[in-house]
Amino acid sequence: MTQFAYHASHEQFSPTELREHAALAEASGFDAIASSDHFHPWNKQQGHSGFSFAWLGASMQTTRLPYSMVCAPGQRYHPAIVAQALATLCELFPGRLDVALGSGEALNERITGEEWPEKDVRNRRLKDCATVIRSLLAGETVNHSGLVTVRNAKLYTLPETTPRLFCAALSEETARWAGTWADGLLTAHQEPDAMKAVIAAFRENGGQDKPIHLKVQLSYAETRQEALTAAHEQWRTNILSPTLLANLETTTQFEAAAEFVREEDLTEMVRVSANADEHIEWIKEDMKLGFDRIILHNVNRSQERFIKDFGNMVLPALRNM
Repeated sequence: MTQFAYHASHEQFSPTELREHAALAEASGFDAIASSDHFHPWNKQQGHSGFSFAWLGASMQTTRLPYSMVCAPGQRYHPAIVAQALATLCELFPGRLDVALGSGEALNERITGEEWPEKDVRNRRLKDCATVIRSLLAGETVNHSGLVTVRNAKLYTLPETTPRLFCAALSEETARWAGTWADGLLTAHQEPDAMKAVIAAFRENGGQDKPIHLKVQLSYAETRQEALTAAHEQWRTNILSPTLLANLETTTQFEAAAEFVREEDLTEMVRVSANADEHIEWIKEDMKLGFDRIILHNVNRSQERFIKDFGNMVLPALRNM
């Protein structure tokens, strides 16, 4: 049965607000919580960038749901530190955390002052990091030389249940590569044929029996116009091309790149509707593709209405299919 997760967006809300949202999502019938991980927001209107690993400890203590997070090891995070953080959280909260590893965005990773690599190098670095993290979580002493360097690293606090390492992938090429090493796939909604191609690429190259998760960007509010305007205010910088999303370095650059994004342009990437039935139909089509978990991200600031209305109307309808 498909699980439905609430997406906690650290770019848009304070850690305290997100902890309250997660508790409300649990009370409203969501099955899981997903967390972003940013050092900077995409634009100044979003206005937040809490530390996800610290927040996870607080929010997981408050609730009892399973969690997942997206993390980009290799530049801002050394993989040994990621492994230590995951081991600690999973020792505290056994079996409740998975992580989706991605190649990252310059917006967050360039704070180190290091060169921002090309995509193929970032992918190879990501694979190196996944290998290091897995080995450390298995209790091994790790020495590694490559696109990351590790010397005599060993974790002495290990969890009973090791977290699954998903790969975050939007393209067929990345999904095909992910199938060879990741424990699962996280992708984002796009045109149905494109989503099918991403899933097939993962399934046909080692991912045939592995879980797949989908992140859905939506805007739900009292009226469609309110949902559209609020999505534009918060999320216009996030519908740019994947190349720009990965390579622009500052909120100022993102705001300049999105200067001419119109409200109606948001509907290409964000499901905008004030009608719960319309959201139900969209998600039903997603479910037909076999996703084990669908992560719902309401990109505007009306989180309580979204959580309660989806808990009362959308999730029960989807579970009664």
